[in-house]
Amino acid sequence: MDKDFLSIHDLMPGDVEDILDLAANLKAMQESGVPHRYLEGKTLGMIFEKSSTRTRVSFEVGMYQLGGSALFLSSHDTQLGRGEPIRDTARVLSRYLDGIMIRTFAHETAVELAEWAGIPVINALTDLLHPCQVMADFLTLREHKGKDLSSLKVAFVGDGNNMANSYLYGAAKTGMTLVVATPKTHQPDKTVVKNALKDAKNTGASITLTTDPAEAVKDADVVVTDTWASMGQEAEHDKRKKIFAPYQVNTALMKKADRRAIVMHCLPAYRGEEITDEVFEANANVIFDEAENRLHAQKAIMTLLMG
Repeated sequence: MDKDFLSIHDLMPGDVEDILDLAANLKAMQESGVPHRYLEGKTLGMIFEKSSTRTRVSFEVGMYQLGGSALFLSSHDTQLGRGEPIRDTARVLSRYLDGIMIRTFAHETAVELAEWAGIPVINALTDLLHPCQVMADFLTLREHKGKDLSSLKVAFVGDGNNMANSYLYGAAKTGMTLVVATPKTHQPDKTVVKNALKDAKNTGASITLTTDPAEAVKDADVVVTDTWASMGQEAEHDKRKKIFAPYQVNTALMKKADRRAIVMHCLPAYRGEEITDEVFEANANVIFDEAENRLHAQKAIMTLLMG
């Protein structure tokens, strides 16, 4: 794996397997009470320009369990909030820390930070990509559907957002079948689609884009959805509800999937919008396994980059 973890597109297929294997081992060690302080004495700086529950807690607890420490840095706590160039912040923090995690708006911010930092940078979310979440999803898929991800058909239903983009990259690296169903006006990023289709040729992955959610979920092993209005899009909420109403993951839609299909959601979930309460509760064990696995997947990423 390279110095940084910004995008699954940057990984080799073997890197994905290494992360997932290590994550599974770290989870087993944690559950068995076996110490795994692989980052003893290391410090992670956590830059948050977007707030989060799961991201902050999972990274902070993960560093603690690995024997290191985490430092929370909001835009109010740093000179970034007052206009200091990213390249200067990157070079300063590189003198103090062993790694940086950033959760921000523009993907270019994470890319520039990594370019100028002399230490590993982890993308904890940008408007373009959410690679840590998809690695956690893939760990969950291995637990519930077996280790061979290439045997699965996954349907992503809803907004062509950072999760859809990262699923495209993840599917392309693992050889799975992925069908993404979005409105024509809210499709995944065109460059991401182009890159994913190119990667898919090397792994045998099948990637399809459609506007028909029923087509996407037909015989699917896994159905994935996400909020219709991401952080920063709150003003569009009512408009988006009308656009995405046909893309709700509900009982009628799930009847078109494989009878053993599971549903995943990265949370927070807005029941009655992108997913019904009935479908959510029927898959709650999987969804909260998925949430927990942010901790283990990120511990694996940090260990491989900072260990």
